[in-house]
Amino acid sequence: MMRSEPRALQLNEHGQLKHFLTLDGLNKTILTEILDRAESFLSMGEQSVKKVPLLRGKTVVNLFFENSTRTRTTFELAGKRLSADVINLNIETSATSKGESLLDTLKNLEAMQSDMFIVRHSDSGAAHFIAEHCTPNVAIINAGDGRHAHPTQAMLDMLTIRRHKGRFDGLKIAIVGDILHSRVARSQLQALTTLGVSDIRLVGPKTLVPSFFAEMGATICHDLEAGLKDVDVVVMLRLQKERMKGALLPSESEFYRLYGLTEETLAWASPDAIVMHPGPINRGVEISSEVADGKHSVILDQVTNGIAVRMAVMSMAMSGQLQSDDSSVTRDEK
Repeated sequence: MMRSEPRALQLNEHGQLKHFLTLDGLNKTILTEILDRAESFLSMGEQSVKKVPLLRGKTVVNLFFENSTRTRTTFELAGKRLSADVINLNIETSATSKGESLLDTLKNLEAMQSDMFIVRHSDSGAAHFIAEHCTPNVAIINAGDGRHAHPTQAMLDMLTIRRHKGRFDGLKIAIVGDILHSRVARSQLQALTTLGVSDIRLVGPKTLVPSFFAEMGATICHDLEAGLKDVDVVVMLRLQKERMKGALLPSESEFYRLYGLTEETLAWASPDAIVMHPGPINRGVEISSEVADGKHSVILDQVTNGIAVRMAVMSMAMSGQLQSDDSSVTRDEK
């Protein structure tokens, strides 16, 4: 079966989001709308009542087939702050672990009149597959699929950059570490390119930064000093040992010696550079504690911004579903 083109699957006939699966095919206008809407939600964290009624009466199901604490928790908080009913499905004890297929599980959840699935899966393309096979009017949000994409993480990173730097054009950005296995890096590349960043450097050993990434608009650097020279933003990535096959690295200590971000190596970057990390952090493997907790670090800001970005994406996708021509056919009429 031929897979739907990402843009056509994600947008309704009015050009609005109805699913959020990947940044591939989405234009600058949509990405900016996500950032602007997220910006409007940020102040909610300081209010005594941290809720708006945008998803009141809607049911959101967190379908996490892969472990996550930070992403699942921020999606749960985002849903609740939008006044949705949020269900966390425990995949370990669900019917899928007893032999029920993914599609069977989806059909049962649809029968419970769910309105949105937040999907995290170890297989690339899983969220896309679910969006293709789900009943109309159920919004699918990709919370990370294999090596393919992690679009909400990329967008919270974009919000963090915009809030600290005020712009994208003219910035120099280095992404350092395990690029090969990183869905975050792929989504960041798509977002940065779409938003107008022309100097993007992918930094790491040849085994973890293959040359084909240059086709995505980045400069490949196998030397840390050259990669960090005068950059405005440093994004560190963890070594994803669970996805590595074969001897891609001599040792973690050797990686840290050559590519670890320390106060000494950070000095190669711009004096006002910010340091980011999608988490979880491996201290002493890709970043030192002094840098992770230091004045240049905006890692905790990323977590805060993640709630606002996920609120923005969820509210936009639900609105896009309601504005779609498919919404004229209610579940009762199907």
